[in-house]
Amino acid sequence: MDTYSGTSRQRNLGRTAATAAGSARRLDWVLVLSVLFLGAIGALLVWSATLPGDGGDPRDSMDALLRHLVHLAVAWVVCLVVATIDYRTVRAYAPIVYAVTVIALVLVLTPLGAVINGSRGWLVIAGFQFQPSELAKIGLILVLATFLGEPRDGETRPMSRDVLLCVLVVAIPLALVMLQPDLGTTLVLCATFLGMLTLSRAPLVWVGSMLAVGAAGAFAVWWFELLEPYQVDRIATLMDPAADPQGSGYNSAQALIAVGSGGFDGTGLFQGEQTHGRFVPEQHTDFIFTVAGEELGFVGAAAIIVLMGVVIWRILRIALGCDLPYPRMLCVGVAAWFAFQGLINIGMCLGVVPVTGLPLPFVSYGGTAIMANMLALGLVLGVNSRDRGFEY
Repeated sequence: MDTYSGTSRQRNLGRTAATAAGSARRLDWVLVLSVLFLGAIGALLVWSATLPGDGGDPRDSMDALLRHLVHLAVAWVVCLVVATIDYRTVRAYAPIVYAVTVIALVLVLTPLGAVINGSRGWLVIAGFQFQPSELAKIGLILVLATFLGEPRDGETRPMSRDVLLCVLVVAIPLALVMLQPDLGTTLVLCATFLGMLTLSRAPLVWVGSMLAVGAAGAFAVWWFELLEPYQVDRIATLMDPAADPQGSGYNSAQALIAVGSGGFDGTGLFQGEQTHGRFVPEQHTDFIFTVAGEELGFVGAAAIIVLMGVVIWRILRIALGCDLPYPRMLCVGVAAWFAFQGLINIGMCLGVVPVTGLPLPFVSYGGTAIMANMLALGLVLGVNSRDRGFEY
């Protein structure tokens, strides 16, 4: 009996080890390592950005770094767990995820919501705070992939009724996010939808219509003065950065000074005068790319851009290898999200787009943002391990 039990345990251990080895082989290691490198660079930049100036307490910086590392560690665990879940199971729960995120966005507008940096975008419950708009990106992608990636009645691509349903699905969280107001996340949701719609092979007339509606909406918002005063100032600053360098243009001007002062190889990690002088606000979150530009120079900043490009390339490569449209659309949505948000974040640090409150994926400090990024990465890795038409 003991011999049999021992043999059985050995077989079970052998099967477990074989399953773990198989799962590891199915991971896209280029994608995983790229995200790991981005996270490592981000941790160093967060540490540097939170170092106190003269007379400050260095323990504050260490606390921020430890919190950031904990966020990363927990997010990686969640990512790898999600990667083991069959995307068909995720598909079944997509409506529930979407509904929960919409409810959370509604609660943000109640007394449970907190105003941070001029936007009521946070929920604070029992001392715990998180940003529902970050998780709404995932809920929206899951539901859009369902409508755009599962044509009905033998059709091979989404038709007009599918696109109309998508417009309704997008409109609800979009309106709630605009009420916060959060212009950055609004743009991300729109760009994600447009990217998924374009690559879903939906009728091109709908893609053109969405672009026309977006342009008309932007004109109407500007014409009827529906933007908040600080948002108008940010757009005006983009048109003429030198118009108010001590007022509305201060953030952009200081960001450009920080990036420009780094030169080719930077001032050295933890040696940035602009960074440690606190001239650029929110340098550990929205403006973290300026830390890279100053302390790591063109070389370090370019490395971040290249790594972000590799992440997006690998996700799109996984999408192209999918045999079924639903997982393909899921990957396309994640790629569109990361690409647009990364472009906007880096662009605002370089003064080519208006300042918006968007973190740099995988690099910036922020628990909810990191968790949302890693959840999305887990979904992509799960697709890669179960639905691909090529071998690595």
